Amino acid sequence: MEDLQFWDFAVIVAYFVIVTFIGYKTARGKTTPEELFLAGRSLGPLAIGFSLFASNISSDTLIGLPGAAYQHGISAANYEWMAGVVLMFTAIFVLPVLMRARVTTMPELMERRFDSRLRKYLSVITLFLSIILDTAGTLYAGGLIVTTFIPGTNLWEVCALLALFTSIYTAFGGLRAVVYTDVMQACVLIGGSAAMTWIIFGHFDYSWSTVKEAVSPEKLSLIRPLDDPSVPWLGLITGVPIVGFYYWSMNQYVVQRLLGARDIQAAGRASIFAAALKLLPIFIMTIPGAMVIPLLPGLEHPDQVYPKMVQEFTPTGLTGLILAGLIAALMSTLSSTLNSSATLLTLDFIKPARPNLSDAQLARWGRICTFILAAIAALWGPMIQYFSGLWAYLQQVFAFVASPLVATFLMGLWIKSLGSSAALRGLASGHALSAVLFVLVETGVLPIHFTIIGGILFAATALFTWFWMTRLGASDRPSRDDAHIAVIAKEGLERVPRDVMIGIAIVSVLTAIIVYLLR
Repeated sequence: MEDLQFWDFAVIVAYFVIVTFIGYKTARGKTTPEELFLAGRSLGPLAIGFSLFASNISSDTLIGLPGAAYQHGISAANYEWMAGVVLMFTAIFVLPVLMRARVTTMPELMERRFDSRLRKYLSVITLFLSIILDTAGTLYAGGLIVTTFIPGTNLWEVCALLALFTSIYTAFGGLRAVVYTDVMQACVLIGGSAAMTWIIFGHFDYSWSTVKEAVSPEKLSLIRPLDDPSVPWLGLITGVPIVGFYYWSMNQYVVQRLLGARDIQAAGRASIFAAALKLLPIFIMTIPGAMVIPLLPGLEHPDQVYPKMVQEFTPTGLTGLILAGLIAALMSTLSSTLNSSATLLTLDFIKPARPNLSDAQLARWGRICTFILAAIAALWGPMIQYFSGLWAYLQQVFAFVASPLVATFLMGLWIKSLGSSAALRGLASGHALSAVLFVLVETGVLPIHFTIIGGILFAATALFTWFWMTRLGASDRPSRDDAHIAVIAKEGLERVPRDVMIGIAIVSVLTAIIVYLLR
C-alpha cells in the first residue's frame, strides 16, 4: 500500500502530541546551563541506555542499514555489534575518567589534559561532524520518507519543518527533554522495526532455511573477504572499532548522556544496557534488508529500500506505527545533535569570549545556538541526495576525520609524558594525511577501503605524535597537574562496579555467539 489511511495519520499525530507534552513538562523551571546541557547530572541507567540507543538508531540508520544490506549484504551490521564492544571498553577505561573529571564537554577534557588549543580543535571538528553528518543526514533521511508517503511535499520544505519542530522542544527542554523523549522513541522504534521484520520473514514462511535458499550466502555473512566493498575483514578489526570508539567515547552528543548520569554506577549500567540493545539492529534492520533482495529486485538506489519495504509489505494502520518509529528515530538524533552542538558552541566559544554572562544568559545563548545550527543542517540536508548513498556518506567521512582524533585522545589518556604541542602537531599532521588520502581514494588513485584507511590514519597519527614528542623533548613535557587525567585513567579498571563487569561478560558472550553464527 502507498496511501496513508486515517489510523496511520492518527498514530503519527499522537506521537507529535506526546513529544510536545514531554518537552513542555521538562522545560518548566529549567533555566540553568547544567540543567539545560546535563539534566542536572541526575539521569538513571535505563533512561540513558534507551537514549543512547535511540539517538544512534536514527532515520539515516533505518534507511542506511537496510540499503547497505540490500546492496552488499549484512556485513554492514558489523558497525552495530562493534558498537557494543566499544561501549564495554568505554565503561571500563573511559567512564571512570569522565565521571571523576566532572567535565561538561569532551573538548573540556582535552583542555584539562593538554591546553585550550586542543579544546577548540576538537570542538570545531565535533561541530562539523554533528551538523554536516549526523543532523543533516538525519534530516535528509526523514525528508526522503515524508516525501515518499505524502505526495506533493518538497524535500527542502520537509527538512526545514522537521528542523524547526525538533529545535523548539530541544531548545526549551534541554537534555532532560531529549532523554525522556528518547525512552518513548526507543520503544516505538524497536516495536515498529520488529513488526516490519516479522512481516517480511512471513514471506519466507518464518523459516531461516528458506531465507538462506532465496538469498545468496555472501549476503548473509558478517565476516567478508579483503575485497568486499562493504566491510572487509581487515577493516573490521582496524577501522570499524576506531570509528566506533570516536562515536561512542568522544562524540559529544553521545557522551553528554553519560555525563548527565547521577554517578558512575548509573553511567556504567547504561553503557552495558545500550551495548545489549545494539545487538537488535542486526536482526530488525540489517537482515530484513537482505531478505527483501528476492522480494524487491532491481531497485536502483540503496536509499529506496526501506521506503519500498514499508510501501509494499505493511497493512493499513501498521504503516503509521512504522512511520512513527521513523519519526521517533529522526527526532531522537536531531534533538541529541542539536543539544550537544549548542552545548559546545555555548561553553567552548561563547562563554570564554563573554565570561561575565549569567547562567540565565548562557542558557538563552544555548537556545539561540540550537536554532542557528538547526537552520544550517536544514539547508545542507537536501544536498545529500546528490551523493552515492547515505550510509557510505556517513561512514566514509567519519573514518577519515575521526581516526586521528582517536589516536590523540588515547595517547593523551595513557601516556603521561605527551605534551600539548606534540599532541596538536601530531593531530594536525594526521588530518593533513587524511585529506591527501581522501583525495587519492575518491579519485581512484588509491583503491583501499575506507575502513582500512581508518586504521592507517590511526597508526600514522600515533607515529607523527611520537615523532613530535621526541623532537620537542623536555620543553613540551606536561606539568604534574596537566597529566593528572592520564594518571587516573590507569585506575579505571578497579573503579568499575561489579554488576557492570558481569553485564560486560554476558553481552560479550552474546555478541560472540551472534558473530559466530552469522560469520
